[in-house]
Amino acid sequence: MFKGYKQIFNDMPREKTPQIKKPKTYDALVDKGMSKEKAARISNAQAAGTIDHNSKKLEERSKSDLLAEAKEIGIKNRHSMNKGQLIKEIRGH
Repeated sequence: MFKGYKQIFNDMPREKTPQIKKPKTYDALVDKGMSKEKAARISNAQAAGTIDHNSKKLEERSKSDLLAEAKEIGIKNRHSMNKGQLIKEIRGH
């Protein structure tokens, strides 16, 4: 007996897939060479209106601030890096 489209769809297992809220922004950032993860974070933050336009440049931040950001985005061996290395890793992430 046919259950109907909605019933079949609801019975299917669902995977959690990340959603890009502003695909054009995401594509432009990836085309500029930004990592896919960072481009997704930026495009989704723009869509949500949560970008902090008053944030400091990385070079103006303290090493402890950079370490906190590196931890948040999952950079390994961050404690053995100097400020310049942290900045490079954060930008490349």
